[in-house]
Amino acid sequence: MGTASGTRIVLGTWLRSPFGPFSDVMLERADGTRLLLAPTRRTADFISGTYAFDTVRVVPVGVRAAGGSWTVTAGSLDLRFTTGRRGLLGLLLCAVPGVLARRPAWCALTDRAARTLLSGVRTRGSAGAGRRESYGARDLRPIRALSAVFEGQDLGAVAPVEPPVRFGFSSVPRKPAMTRVTTTVTIGPA
Repeated sequence: MGTASGTRIVLGTWLRSPFGPFSDVMLERADGTRLLLAPTRRTADFISGTYAFDTVRVVPVGVRAAGGSWTVTAGSLDLRFTTGRRGLLGLLLCAVPGVLARRPAWCALTDRAARTLLSGVRTRGSAGAGRRESYGARDLRPIRALSAVFEGQDLGAVAPVEPPVRFGFSSVPRKPAMTRVTTTVTIGPA
């Protein structure tokens, strides 16, 4: 999601992972500084080995979701946002079976469509430390409103994600959105 201050925020909430369930926040400030807020040193090391950050902080990360309302606390970040109803693309993505979304070949097939429909978004590519990543999107909902305070500064209202975030090989949709994604990270030769 983007904010009126120019800060862009990517929230990751992982229900299943090799580290168990956890959440993290990737934040890029208007000046281009990239920051990772992760709950443990182990998750911070893996994420910062996959994506690029200027600063990594290990802080408690809490996420609560009730319907379309989300509340996130991560160190000095206090974030609240609400999601809207799915559009046509969200409905189409919901029809993708999970077993298909996990396949790198599916992500390769959908990469061109993602680039065309959601400028800056890619579904596969090279990550840090020789890793390869695939993103299998399974839902998309618009973010309608947000309030965010980071280090005591109000980040402003919801805004487009401009410029695109630069954590890895792909950005996120320009229009702030919540996307359910199956992420596959391949370590070593593909």
